Amino acid sequence: MSKKEDDNPLEEIQKQLRDLLSNKNVQVAFAPFMQGMKNDEEPKQEASGDPSTEDPTPTRDEQLEGIQAFDRKPKEIRDYLDRFVIKQEQAKRVLSVAVCDHYNHVRRCLEDANRIHSEYVKPNVLLLGPTGVGKTFLMRNVAKLIGVPFVKADATKFSETGYVGYDVDDLVRDLVKAAEGDVELAQYGIIYVDEIDKIASEASRSGRDVSGRGVQINLLKLMEETEVSLHSPQDMMGQMKAFMDMQKGGKPSKTSISTKNILFIVSGAFDQLAENVRKRLDLNRIGFGSAEEEESSKMPVSNFLSKAETRDFIDYGFEPEFVGRLPVRVACDELTKDDLADILRSSEGNVLEQYRNDFDGYGIKFQLSDSAVEKIAEQAAEEKTGARGLVTVLERTFRDFKFELPSTPIRTFSVDEKTIENPGPSLSALLEENRDQLDDSMMEDIDRFSEFFKREYGFHLKFRKPAKVALVKQAISENRSVRAICEKKFSDFEHGLTIISQRTGKKDFSIDKKTVEDPDKELSRWVVESFEKADSSSERT
Repeated sequence: MSKKEDDNPLEEIQKQLRDLLSNKNVQVAFAPFMQGMKNDEEPKQEASGDPSTEDPTPTRDEQLEGIQAFDRKPKEIRDYLDRFVIKQEQAKRVLSVAVCDHYNHVRRCLEDANRIHSEYVKPNVLLLGPTGVGKTFLMRNVAKLIGVPFVKADATKFSETGYVGYDVDDLVRDLVKAAEGDVELAQYGIIYVDEIDKIASEASRSGRDVSGRGVQINLLKLMEETEVSLHSPQDMMGQMKAFMDMQKGGKPSKTSISTKNILFIVSGAFDQLAENVRKRLDLNRIGFGSAEEEESSKMPVSNFLSKAETRDFIDYGFEPEFVGRLPVRVACDELTKDDLADILRSSEGNVLEQYRNDFDGYGIKFQLSDSAVEKIAEQAAEEKTGARGLVTVLERTFRDFKFELPSTPIRTFSVDEKTIENPGPSLSALLEENRDQLDDSMMEDIDRFSEFFKREYGFHLKFRKPAKVALVKQAISENRSVRAICEKKFSDFEHGLTIISQRTGKKDFSIDKKTVEDPDKELSRWVVESFEKADSSSERT
C-alpha cells in the first residue's frame, strides 16, 4: 500500500467499520440499528413496485416549487412582515430587497443552467441593533413566507476547527436536519447567526484573538461557496449509515452540500461599535462643543449603528474578508414605549396572545384595558431589553393568576393599570369577591376525590357536610388544594377498608367531621369493630 493510500482517512474509517461489523458481539449490539435501516429500505422497495403506495410529500414539493417559481416583490415581503414586526421599516425594506434579489437569482439559475457558473455576489445581510427589537423574528417570518428551511444559532458557541466546540459546518448540517434530511431543499435555506459581534477580535488586547479570527475565517468560507460534508468526523452513527448504504450497492447518496445558494444573515447588538462610531463622528465635527456632545450622547444607539462604515467594523475586530462577505448592512431601531404598546395591540403572534392561550387552556379569559397596555409598555421600556421586556412584565403580572385561578371556578377577569402595578392585591381582591364560588368549587373537589377513590380502590367515601367544611377550611388555611389534603388524610384507607370489606362485605363508608380531624384513629376503630362483628357472628353460628 502506498503512502498516499495509507493516509486516506476515509479508507481507514471504512476498514475499521468493516472489522467492527464483522465482530459477532458488535452485530448483536447494533442489531436494532441495522434492522431499523432494513425497515427504512423495505417501504421504498414496495413503493417502487406500486406507485400508488408511495408516501406523498406535498410540503417538500410545494417548497421546491415555490423556490423554482419565486415571484415575490420586495413590497409584498415588507407588507407581510408588517403583520408581525412593529417598526423597523428600513430593516424590512433592506431585507425584502436582499431576499428577492437572492431567490430571483436562484430561480434564474434553475431555469438556465448557464447562469450557475456566472459570477454572483450573494446579498448576505448584517443586521445591527439592540436586543429584543425583532431581528430574529424578522428572519423567521421571511423564511416562513418563502417556504425554505431556517436555522438560528449564536456565534458564541462556535470554535475554530480543531478545537472543542461547535463547528461552523454544523450550521449547514443543522439546516439539512431542518429540511428533514432533504439536501436539495436545504441548499436553498437561510442560516441566521446571532451575537456575531461576540467573535470580533480586539486588536488592542495582547495580540489577536486566534479563536475568534479562526471562526470568522471559517464562516466567510461558508458564506461564499464551499462543500460541507453531511457527516461530521465525530458523527459515528452517520458514518456507519453512509458505510452501510455503500455496502448495499445501491445508488450512493449525497455526502456533501454546497452553500452557494444558502443565504446567510448575521446580527449583533454592537453596543461598543455604536460608541466608536459616535466618537468618530464627534471628532470629525468642526467647532464641536459640550452642548453638541451632550446632545449626541442622548441619541439612540441605532442612529450611530446606521452610520457604521467598513473601517468601523475592521477596527472593531472583524477581518476585512469577513466584512466583505456581508455587503448588505442595516441597523434596527430601538423600540420606544409606544412601539411596545403597538406590539401588544396589533402584532400577530405577540406574547400577549401566548398568555391568552395559556389561560384559555383552563377555560379562562381576561380583558386588558387600554391603561393596562400603556402601563405594560411603560414598564417593559424600563427593562431596556426591547420586546423581551414585555415577557418580563407579563410574567410578573400573571404569574400568581396562572397558579391560583385554574383551581377556582373563576373563568373571566379584568386587568387594569392597578393590576399591572401591583398584581398581588388585585388577585386577592378577585378571589375574595368570588369567595362563595370558591367554597362551592372546593366542595366539588371533595366529590371529585370521592369519585377517584371509588374508581381506584372500589370503596365509596360519603363525605358529610361538616366534614367537607372542615376539609375546605384546612385547605384554605394551609394554602393547598383540597385534593392534596384528602390524599394525605386518607392515604392509609385503602388497606384498612380492604380488611373491613373482607370481613363484612361493606363498600360504602360515611366520612364525618370526626373522621377528618383524626382519620387514623377512626380507621383503627372501624377495623376493630369489623373484627368484633365478625367474631360475634361466628359465635351465633
